[in-house]
Amino acid sequence: MAEADLSQSSLVLLSGLLSVLLALVHLYSGKLLFLQCIPRNIWLSFGSGVSVAYVFVHLIPDLNEAQTTVQKSLGSGLAFLEHHVYIMALVGLAAFYGLERAAIVSRQRNQESGNGDVTEAGVFWLHIVAFALYNALIGYLLLHQEEPGFLEMVSFAVAIALHFAVNDYGLRVHHKKSYDQVGRWILAGSVVVGWVIGSGTEVSGTAIAIPFSFLAGSIVLNVLKEELPEERESRFWAFVLGAGGYTCLLLAL
Repeated sequence: MAEADLSQSSLVLLSGLLSVLLALVHLYSGKLLFLQCIPRNIWLSFGSGVSVAYVFVHLIPDLNEAQTTVQKSLGSGLAFLEHHVYIMALVGLAAFYGLERAAIVSRQRNQESGNGDVTEAGVFWLHIVAFALYNALIGYLLLHQEEPGFLEMVSFAVAIALHFAVNDYGLRVHHKKSYDQVGRWILAGSVVVGWVIGSGTEVSGTAIAIPFSFLAGSIVLNVLKEELPEERESRFWAFVLGAGGYTCLLLAL
Protein backbone atom coordinates (compact mmCIF):
# COMPACT_ATOMS: atom_id res chain seq x y z
CA MET A 1 0.00 0.00 0.00
CA ALA A 2 2.82 2.39 0.88
CA GLU A 3 4.47 1.74 -2.49
CA ALA A 4 1.18 2.40 -4.26
CA ASP A 5 0.71 5.63 -2.32
CA LEU A 6 4.25 6.70 -3.16
CA SER A 7 3.65 5.91 -6.82
CA GLN A 8 0.46 7.94 -6.85
CA SER A 9 2.19 10.82 -5.06
CA SER A 10 4.97 10.75 -7.63
CA LEU A 11 2.46 10.89 -10.46
CA VAL A 12 0.73 13.87 -8.87
CA LEU A 13 4.06 15.65 -8.50
CA LEU A 14 5.07 14.84 -12.08
CA SER A 15 1.73 16.01 -13.46
CA GLY A 16 2.06 19.27 -11.51
CA LEU A 17 5.52 19.87 -12.96
CA LEU A 18 4.27 19.12 -16.46
CA SER A 19 1.35 21.53 -16.03
CA VAL A 20 3.83 24.31 -15.18
CA LEU A 21 5.98 23.43 -18.19
CA LEU A 22 2.90 23.53 -20.44
CA ALA A 23 2.01 26.94 -19.00
CA LEU A 24 5.52 28.17 -19.84
CA VAL A 25 4.98 27.19 -23.48
CA HIS A 26 2.20 29.78 -23.66
CA LEU A 27 4.30 32.40 -21.93
CA TYR A 28 7.45 32.04 -23.99
CA SER A 29 6.63 30.52 -27.40
CA GLY A 30 6.04 34.04 -28.69
CA LYS A 31 9.68 34.87 -27.93
CA LEU A 32 10.77 32.35 -30.55
CA LEU A 33 10.77 34.75 -33.47
CA PHE A 34 11.89 32.10 -35.94
CA LEU A 35 8.40 30.56 -35.62
CA GLN A 36 6.75 33.72 -36.99
CA CYS A 37 7.69 33.29 -40.62
CA ILE A 38 6.33 32.41 -44.03
CA PRO A 39 6.85 29.75 -45.33
CA ARG A 40 5.69 28.09 -42.11
CA ASN A 41 8.51 27.14 -39.79
CA ILE A 42 9.27 23.44 -39.95
CA TRP A 43 8.92 23.08 -36.17
CA LEU A 44 5.28 24.20 -36.25
CA SER A 45 4.44 21.68 -38.96
CA PHE A 46 6.47 19.05 -37.08
CA GLY A 47 4.54 19.83 -33.88
CA SER A 48 1.24 19.58 -35.74
CA GLY A 49 2.24 16.13 -36.98
CA VAL A 50 3.12 15.00 -33.47
CA SER A 51 -0.23 16.23 -32.12
CA VAL A 52 -2.23 14.45 -34.80
CA ALA A 53 -0.21 11.26 -34.33
CA TYR A 54 -1.02 11.29 -30.62
CA VAL A 55 -4.73 11.64 -31.37
CA PHE A 56 -4.92 8.86 -33.96
CA VAL A 57 -2.49 6.39 -32.38
CA HIS A 58 -3.28 6.90 -28.70
CA LEU A 59 -6.50 8.81 -28.09
CA ILE A 60 -8.79 7.32 -30.72
CA PRO A 61 -7.99 3.67 -29.85
CA ASP A 62 -8.71 4.60 -26.23
CA LEU A 63 -12.06 6.02 -27.35
CA ASN A 64 -13.06 2.57 -28.57
CA GLU A 65 -12.56 1.19 -25.07
CA ALA A 66 -14.14 4.26 -23.54
CA GLN A 67 -17.26 3.75 -25.67
CA THR A 68 -17.83 0.41 -23.97
CA THR A 69 -17.41 2.04 -20.55
CA VAL A 70 -19.87 4.80 -21.37
CA GLN A 71 -22.48 2.39 -22.74
CA LYS A 72 -22.32 0.27 -19.60
CA SER A 73 -22.62 3.35 -17.41
CA LEU A 74 -25.56 4.91 -19.25
CA GLY A 75 -27.41 1.66 -19.85
CA SER A 76 -30.30 1.27 -22.27
CA GLY A 77 -31.97 4.55 -21.32
CA LEU A 78 -29.90 6.41 -23.91
CA ALA A 79 -29.60 3.58 -26.41
CA PHE A 80 -30.32 6.00 -29.25
CA LEU A 81 -26.85 7.45 -28.67
CA GLU A 82 -24.88 4.45 -29.88
CA HIS A 83 -21.58 6.29 -30.24
CA HIS A 84 -21.44 8.70 -27.31
CA VAL A 85 -17.70 9.37 -27.28
CA TYR A 86 -17.45 9.78 -31.03
CA ILE A 87 -20.28 12.28 -30.93
CA MET A 88 -18.33 14.23 -28.31
CA ALA A 89 -15.25 14.17 -30.56
CA LEU A 90 -17.40 15.61 -33.35
CA VAL A 91 -18.74 18.26 -30.94
CA GLY A 92 -15.18 19.25 -30.05
CA LEU A 93 -14.21 19.56 -33.70
CA ALA A 94 -17.33 21.55 -34.58
CA ALA A 95 -16.99 23.89 -31.59
CA PHE A 96 -13.47 24.96 -32.49
CA TYR A 97 -14.34 25.22 -36.16
CA GLY A 98 -17.04 27.71 -35.14
CA LEU A 99 -14.53 29.67 -33.07
CA GLU A 100 -12.09 29.82 -35.97
CA ARG A 101 -14.75 31.07 -38.35
CA ALA A 102 -15.84 33.72 -35.84
CA ALA A 103 -12.25 35.00 -35.62
CA ILE A 104 -11.81 35.11 -39.40
CA VAL A 105 -15.10 36.95 -39.95
CA SER A 106 -14.28 39.38 -37.14
CA ARG A 107 -10.90 40.24 -38.70
CA GLN A 108 -12.55 40.80 -42.06
CA ARG A 109 -15.08 43.19 -40.50
CA ASN A 110 -12.32 45.15 -38.78
CA GLN A 111 -10.29 45.38 -41.99
CA GLU A 112 -13.31 46.62 -43.95
CA SER A 113 -13.99 49.30 -41.32
CA GLY A 114 -10.36 50.39 -41.23
CA ASN A 115 -9.59 49.07 -37.75
CA GLY A 116 -6.74 46.79 -38.75
CA ASP A 117 -6.23 43.08 -39.29
CA VAL A 118 -7.24 42.02 -35.79
CA THR A 119 -10.32 40.53 -34.14
CA GLU A 120 -12.96 42.56 -32.32
CA ALA A 121 -12.86 42.62 -28.52
CA GLY A 122 -15.90 40.37 -28.12
CA VAL A 123 -14.46 37.68 -30.37
CA PHE A 124 -11.09 37.94 -28.62
CA TRP A 125 -12.71 37.20 -25.26
CA LEU A 126 -14.83 34.41 -26.75
CA HIS A 127 -11.66 32.80 -28.08
CA ILE A 128 -9.75 33.24 -24.83
CA VAL A 129 -12.54 31.88 -22.63
CA ALA A 130 -12.98 28.86 -24.92
CA PHE A 131 -9.24 28.10 -25.04
CA ALA A 132 -8.94 28.67 -21.28
CA LEU A 133 -11.57 25.95 -20.73
CA TYR A 134 -9.75 23.80 -23.29
CA ASN A 135 -6.45 24.27 -21.45
CA ALA A 136 -8.07 23.63 -18.07
CA LEU A 137 -9.39 20.35 -19.47
CA ILE A 138 -5.88 19.43 -20.59
CA GLY A 139 -4.45 20.31 -17.18
CA TYR A 140 -7.13 18.18 -15.56
CA LEU A 141 -6.48 15.22 -17.87
CA LEU A 142 -2.74 15.27 -17.16
CA LEU A 143 -3.45 13.24 -14.04
CA HIS A 144 -6.67 11.54 -15.11
CA GLN A 145 -5.95 9.39 -18.14
CA GLU A 146 -7.42 6.10 -19.32
CA GLU A 147 -4.16 4.37 -18.32
CA PRO A 148 -2.32 6.68 -15.90
CA GLY A 149 1.42 6.18 -15.71
CA PHE A 150 4.77 7.89 -16.19
CA LEU A 151 5.23 7.19 -19.91
CA GLU A 152 1.58 7.94 -20.74
CA MET A 153 1.76 11.23 -18.88
CA VAL A 154 5.02 12.34 -20.50
CA SER A 155 3.96 11.35 -24.03
CA PHE A 156 0.71 13.26 -23.54
CA ALA A 157 2.58 16.34 -22.26
CA VAL A 158 5.09 16.33 -25.14
CA ALA A 159 2.31 16.16 -27.74
CA ILE A 160 0.33 18.89 -25.97
CA ALA A 161 3.37 21.17 -25.56
CA LEU A 162 3.96 21.13 -29.31
CA HIS A 163 0.23 21.56 -29.86
CA PHE A 164 0.23 24.62 -27.57
CA ALA A 165 3.03 26.17 -29.63
CA VAL A 166 0.91 25.69 -32.76
CA ASN A 167 -2.19 27.13 -31.04
CA ASP A 168 -0.19 30.11 -29.81
CA TYR A 169 0.85 30.93 -33.35
CA GLY A 170 -2.74 30.89 -34.57
CA LEU A 171 -4.08 32.93 -31.65
CA ARG A 172 -1.35 35.53 -32.09
CA VAL A 173 -2.20 35.87 -35.79
CA HIS A 174 -5.84 36.55 -34.94
CA HIS A 175 -5.48 38.74 -31.84
CA LYS A 176 -2.06 40.37 -32.12
CA LYS A 177 -1.09 42.47 -29.06
CA SER A 178 -4.21 41.55 -27.10
CA TYR A 179 -3.04 37.96 -27.00
CA ASP A 180 0.49 38.83 -25.91
CA GLN A 181 -0.63 41.31 -23.25
CA VAL A 182 -3.54 39.36 -21.77
CA GLY A 183 -4.50 36.17 -23.56
CA ARG A 184 -1.36 34.10 -23.12
CA TRP A 185 -1.34 34.75 -19.36
CA ILE A 186 -4.90 33.53 -19.00
CA LEU A 187 -4.22 30.40 -21.04
CA ALA A 188 -1.05 29.66 -19.08
CA GLY A 189 -2.87 30.00 -15.77
CA SER A 190 -5.81 27.88 -16.92
CA VAL A 191 -3.57 24.82 -17.44
CA VAL A 192 -2.39 24.98 -13.84
CA VAL A 193 -5.93 25.62 -12.57
CA GLY A 194 -7.12 22.53 -14.42
CA TRP A 195 -4.35 20.48 -12.83
CA VAL A 196 -5.21 21.79 -9.34
CA ILE A 197 -8.84 20.72 -9.83
CA GLY A 198 -7.73 17.34 -11.16
CA SER A 199 -5.31 16.71 -8.30
CA GLY A 200 -8.14 17.13 -5.78
CA THR A 201 -10.79 14.98 -7.45
CA GLU A 202 -11.42 11.32 -8.24
CA VAL A 203 -13.37 10.52 -11.39
CA SER A 204 -14.90 7.44 -13.00
CA GLY A 205 -13.92 5.94 -16.33
CA THR A 206 -17.03 7.44 -17.89
CA ALA A 207 -16.18 10.93 -16.64
CA ILE A 208 -12.72 10.65 -18.22
CA ALA A 209 -13.93 9.22 -21.52
CA ILE A 210 -16.19 12.13 -22.41
CA PRO A 211 -13.61 14.97 -22.04
CA PHE A 212 -10.89 12.90 -23.72
CA SER A 213 -13.14 12.38 -26.74
CA PHE A 214 -13.94 16.10 -26.89
CA LEU A 215 -10.21 16.84 -26.71
CA ALA A 216 -9.45 14.44 -29.57
CA GLY A 217 -11.83 16.21 -31.94
CA SER A 218 -10.61 19.63 -30.83
CA ILE A 219 -6.94 18.83 -31.42
CA VAL A 220 -7.61 17.53 -34.93
CA LEU A 221 -9.43 20.73 -35.90
CA ASN A 222 -6.92 23.05 -34.24
CA VAL A 223 -4.05 21.36 -36.06
CA LEU A 224 -5.65 21.22 -39.49
CA LYS A 225 -6.84 24.84 -39.41
CA GLU A 226 -3.20 25.86 -38.96
CA GLU A 227 -1.73 23.51 -41.55
CA LEU A 228 -4.22 23.70 -44.43
CA PRO A 229 -4.54 27.42 -45.34
CA GLU A 230 -2.57 28.06 -48.52
CA GLU A 231 -1.09 31.33 -47.24
CA ARG A 232 0.69 29.50 -44.40
CA GLU A 233 2.84 27.56 -46.91
CA SER A 234 3.03 24.65 -44.48
CA ARG A 235 5.84 22.11 -44.63
CA PHE A 236 4.24 18.78 -45.54
CA TRP A 237 7.46 16.81 -45.11
CA ALA A 238 7.91 18.18 -41.59
CA PHE A 239 4.30 17.32 -40.73
CA VAL A 240 4.78 13.76 -42.00
CA LEU A 241 8.10 13.45 -40.14
CA GLY A 242 6.47 14.56 -36.89
CA ALA A 243 3.48 12.28 -37.35
CA GLY A 244 5.55 9.29 -38.43
CA GLY A 245 8.26 9.71 -35.84
CA TYR A 246 5.87 10.13 -32.92
CA THR A 247 3.75 7.22 -34.14
CA CYS A 248 6.81 4.97 -34.02
CA LEU A 249 7.65 6.25 -30.56
CA LEU A 250 4.13 5.65 -29.23
CA LEU A 251 4.03 2.14 -30.68
CA ALA A 252 7.39 1.38 -29.07
CA LEU A 253 6.25 2.44 -25.56
